[in-house]
Amino acid sequence: MATPRLFQIFLVLGSAFMVLLIIIYWDDVGTSHSYGHTPFSPGPKTPHTPPQQQQGPPQPQQQQQQQPQQQRTTRAPSFLSDIDAFVNQFLELGTGEPTDPTPADATNQSERAEERYVPRREWKIHQTPVAAELQHRQERRRRRLQEMCAEDSMWFPGKNSSFDDIPNKALDHLIVDDRHGIIYCYVPKVACTNWKRLMIILSESMLQDGAPYTNPQAIPRNMVHNSSSHLTFNKFWQRYGKFSHHLMKVKLKKYTKFLFVRDPFVRLISAFRNKFLQTNDNFYNRFAQSMLRRYGNQPTPPALASEAIAAGIYPTFPQFVQYLLDPETEKDAPFNEHWRQAYRLCHPCQIQYDFVGHLETLEEDAEHLLRQLRVDNIVEFPASRGNLSAGHSVADWFSAVPPDARRQLYKLYEPDFRLFGYAPPEAVLEE
Repeated sequence: MATPRLFQIFLVLGSAFMVLLIIIYWDDVGTSHSYGHTPFSPGPKTPHTPPQQQQGPPQPQQQQQQQPQQQRTTRAPSFLSDIDAFVNQFLELGTGEPTDPTPADATNQSERAEERYVPRREWKIHQTPVAAELQHRQERRRRRLQEMCAEDSMWFPGKNSSFDDIPNKALDHLIVDDRHGIIYCYVPKVACTNWKRLMIILSESMLQDGAPYTNPQAIPRNMVHNSSSHLTFNKFWQRYGKFSHHLMKVKLKKYTKFLFVRDPFVRLISAFRNKFLQTNDNFYNRFAQSMLRRYGNQPTPPALASEAIAAGIYPTFPQFVQYLLDPETEKDAPFNEHWRQAYRLCHPCQIQYDFVGHLETLEEDAEHLLRQLRVDNIVEFPASRGNLSAGHSVADWFSAVPPDARRQLYKLYEPDFRLFGYAPPEAVLEE
């Protein structure tokens, strides 16, 4: 009778010991998801030690870079204060039996990568500091987010929720790079294709002929937007089970988090032009046909997007606005990500972002961010193709939209305007 009881005691003690080892491991490496063919990089907040190229004593510059690494071995006691709560996440309620987290998915890795891997270049040594104006710009943007999230006069769904209240599916826009300690929340129609390309290169999540991609433009566009190409927060449950939310919080605390936004109405115009004025059978079948039936007096619209465009039968911008304002639109599913509000994609009142970029200052912000992340020697943001929504002013696009609908649309996207510092579009809102 005593033997099974003794076995259970040893099992629980052994599980607790393994948990302590896991906690210490995650605290040391920043919850790295190891890739096997290259060492983990501790993240942008700690200077990186360049790989040793030859034998011999370290240079003075290398000695200076190694000192912060030694300091990292000191752990904050506050992290270990939650051991009991963390241990409980390993146990099924009422059984005392440890659960097995789902193993990490390694489908994007290759055994040949280690053989073909080329070590990264050394970090750049910057001779001049980042311009004060760029630093102040980021301070203003971060401070504005904090103030707007604390301001009682502005309310929107989910504003006062905690991070634990966010559904897992609503975290699918947070891309994680464990190699460099980066989290990027992508907002469609805000240069997200190129930022996703850079995240693929940094995380080495895709290989070309057994080696990681190094040229952003060489990554096929269809793979850039393939969900399997990125590690996102909503995949954590599959990988880590009950560890998932704890690991998310650790990464949010330790990693550098950034997003890019743009004027909300200009983003809507860009989404409309890209998805409905060009041949796109996916968006035509999913959205355009329904808009034409409901608002365009087209009970039997053409079957294909190419046929509709050739016949001049496609949704107008006022019909698109009517679709966005229709209460029936979100009864079946949330807004598509291309016109869903940025605050719903990135949760800026639950996640304290370290860098807020604007598309209107993309070139300066991208250079500043990559330098702040200490990855500007690895990647360079591709040259911009310009504003795809140019040609007509925002007021021109809204000229056929009834004034009342304009004001309703502004109320729908007002949180994005105010959170990210965009002035109300007076030329659109005035009658």
